[in-house]
Amino acid sequence: MHSNSAIDEELGTREGHHVSHVQESPVKHSLWGTSIRFTLVTAVIFGLGYPLLMTGLAHILFPRQADGSLIVRNGQVIGSELIAQSFTSDKYFHPRPSAAGNGYDATSSGGTNLAQSNAKLPQRMQADIDRLAAENPGKPVPIDMVTYSASGLDPDITPDNAYFQAPHIAKARGMTESVVRSLIDAHIQGRTLGLLGEPRVNVLDLNLALDDAAK
Repeated sequence: MHSNSAIDEELGTREGHHVSHVQESPVKHSLWGTSIRFTLVTAVIFGLGYPLLMTGLAHILFPRQADGSLIVRNGQVIGSELIAQSFTSDKYFHPRPSAAGNGYDATSSGGTNLAQSNAKLPQRMQADIDRLAAENPGKPVPIDMVTYSASGLDPDITPDNAYFQAPHIAKARGMTESVVRSLIDAHIQGRTLGLLGEPRVNVLDLNLALDDAAK
């Protein structure tokens, strides 16, 4: 039998022999260094490379849309199909009301932020309804004629909105209402992919068609 001291000595020798063969890895990873490198790599890939790739593909596949769907007449940009602009003349269709800046300001996009509990909202809407009803007696006022869009820059109106304005515009231009309504019919855009959104009329496109018809 071995004494306790002999057994301890033998175990110590075995453990020491085992430990002597275990070596620490010479590579030490720094958490901070890894984090910084990962941040730099992802910033370059997703903050620079990916946007440049998508922009390049967009200009190749959809050049007009990538440039903002601009409308050019006689070599001059007169607007965009994507952003509403103010028309004050009685000879033109008017877009939805706008609370963006002083109205249709692309640098100040936004709605009125008036809650339903705010008395100013129904008062303003009722005043607009009364004014429009007086211009076209006996016809219901379309809802988008008295409500602001969330952006204040909605370039489209509903077909009902356009038809409501048709008699007034026909009178101002000395045209028959049937001609104006036919222009509206020709510029009604259906639902996107047949499913998304509602039928709509682009105001700027329709007003340009009015000018062309008057020539």
